[in-house]
Formats: sequence, C-alpha cells, structure tokens
Amino acid sequence: MTQTLTARDIFRAAYDNRYTWDGNFPGYTADLELRLGEAVYTGKIRVNPDLSVEVTGIDDEQIRESAYNQMRDIITHRKRTAFEQAHGKNRFNLGAEDATGAVAILVEGDAMGSNYKVRGREIAQVSRVMGPIAFTIDTEETWQTEEGYLPSKYSAIFRQSKTGELQGKRDFQETYEKVGGYYLPIYQAIAESNSEGETETIEFKFSNIELL
Repeated sequence: MTQTLTARDIFRAAYDNRYTWDGNFPGYTADLELRLGEAVYTGKIRVNPDLSVEVTGIDDEQIRESAYNQMRDIITHRKRTAFEQAHGKNRFNLGAEDATGAVAILVEGDAMGSNYKVRGREIAQVSRVMGPIAFTIDTEETWQTEEGYLPSKYSAIFRQSKTGELQGKRDFQETYEKVGGYYLPIYQAIAESNSEGETETIEFKFSNIELL
C-alpha cells in the first residue's frame, strides 16, 4: 500500500534538501569586486564562524552597505536551521498543482504569512508579507551538489500588500565554488527594476577565497 505524503512531509523533504553550511563552518575571507554601471569598487569581505560579516576597503558608505546587506542575504540562505526549530509550530496544507508540476504548500501559524510551492524536492516559490510589502520569489534554475541544491537563477517581485501594486523586481544569477569542503559564492548579479521599468544591475565577484 502506497503511503500518501502530507503537506508537511513534502515541504520538509524540500527544506532539508537545501544546501546549507553545517555547524563546523569556519568562516572565510575573499576579495570583492563590485560593479555598478560603469563604476567598479574593490574591497574585502570576511564571514566569521558565527556568520557575522565584515566589509572593508570600500570608502563609499552606500556601496559598502550594499555589499554588507547582500552578504547578509547570502548567509541567511546558507545558515542551517533545523526544520522543527524553523517550522515546528506551523501547520501545512496542500494546495493546487500548477502546470510545471509544483504543488502549493499553504502555511498556518507563520508570522510572515509564508506560503510555498514545491517541485520534486526543491522549494520552487516563496511568498511572504512583511508589513506594507508582499514579495514572491520564484526559483528558475538550481545547481545540484552532493549535499543539496543551490538556487542559481531566481527572481523576486515586490508589491504593496494591500493594493497589489507593483513596487519592483529583482532578477538574480549566482555561481558557487567548492572551497575546502564548502560551497561559497564566487559571483552574483542582481538586475533591479523599479515600478517604472528602469533597470540597474549590480555585480559581485569574489576571488582569493580562503577558509579561516
């Protein structure tokens, strides 16, 4: 007799299949080249074992803060948190399956009103509401490692949570490389479009990566 998987089973399998850094992650340093339009900035980043971040060598405060915030976003997705700790109190219900084979996972009890779509053993979509802004992240391409998958191409759409009015969109492309047993980012490009359709691209290139 075939056992029917519950919404929790389906979501947990995809959640646990994400590539994350383990508890022994030592941190690392890297040289950073940041390109914004025609401007090029160089500096250094340091990710400590506690996953705190330092950005040095960039004098422009706004650019330095942009690099810091982007590193924090990368780390948020690589930080390992046990399923029960992150989602143990939530209730999961199955929704409809879309044309791509992704099934909707509807969540009750999540503080940010999160809902998901799961395709196979990958989270294909995340939808959340954070105050006045609602956003949806769709993963288009992934990179398979022996320890789970890494999104390599994805997009985020931001709307006003009450009206649904489009606020902006970001398209991401990422490349990772294995260094001393850990997959670390070596390239990220973000094309950000505002509500008027104007687009600006920022690129992050990391080199000379060394574990601490």
